[in-house]
Amino acid sequence: MTKQLLSLFTRTPLHVGAGSSVGAIDQPVVRERHTRFPVIPGSSLKGVLADLWQPGCDDAVRLFGTVERAGKLLLGEGRLLAFPVRSAKGCFAWLACPLTLNRYVRDSGIALSAEISELKLSAEDVCVTDNSELVLDGKVIFEEYPLAAKGKVNAALVDALKAVCDDDVWKELPKRLAVVSDELFAYFAEHACEVAQHIRIDDETGTVVNGALFNQENVPSETLFYAVMQAHEADVLAALANRLTENGNLLQLGADETTGLGWCSAKLNACK
Repeated sequence: MTKQLLSLFTRTPLHVGAGSSVGAIDQPVVRERHTRFPVIPGSSLKGVLADLWQPGCDDAVRLFGTVERAGKLLLGEGRLLAFPVRSAKGCFAWLACPLTLNRYVRDSGIALSAEISELKLSAEDVCVTDNSELVLDGKVIFEEYPLAAKGKVNAALVDALKAVCDDDVWKELPKRLAVVSDELFAYFAEHACEVAQHIRIDDETGTVVNGALFNQENVPSETLFYAVMQAHEADVLAALANRLTENGNLLQLGADETTGLGWCSAKLNACK
């Protein structure tokens, strides 16, 4: 079994919907049940990747299968690794937490468990990099929450995360990375997504059609996900990598393609 990780870095807001809701958000995004982190279902990824080929061609059948036969490519769900949050200094930060980092270490096989265990965090603390642009008078302020900058993120961990994605914006990670507690990360991942209002205008009256106003939740741009890709044959992953390269390492996921949502930079990374 060969394995690689597919990184997905959102260039525009992303909406992979969970259906209608009776809450304040009419159209929420899909989330993990236990953490409330946004997630990209493997079925959504499979459909988007399969569309990179012409239907019925040999590679499409071999990788993704048919009604009668399973494909050779095994896809995992897109898991959250880093989440962008507004910062009082430095514009915005990418937040990670021990849980998302340990998941990535487990799935990628990189040896960074010691560097993660060094991060001693409480709900009021944050760890930043040596050259961070987020610190203001010893504090880091995300949204309306001031945190004490009490720890440093190991340079080896920063370098490993920087290599996950080739997007030009992600190259700013060394000055924007901040590691917070699992609890605080979960709070921001649930409550700091974008909420867009949608309406439909009546052509005759020029006003909103009755019942045609709804709120849609979107994962913000500059969010980093990754998904595990596995195959029993190494050339299956090579075929996927070649097709991604031919497509400019760009994928569109989720809803509202025609209004610019869901465009992601994609990269396959080797595992240890």
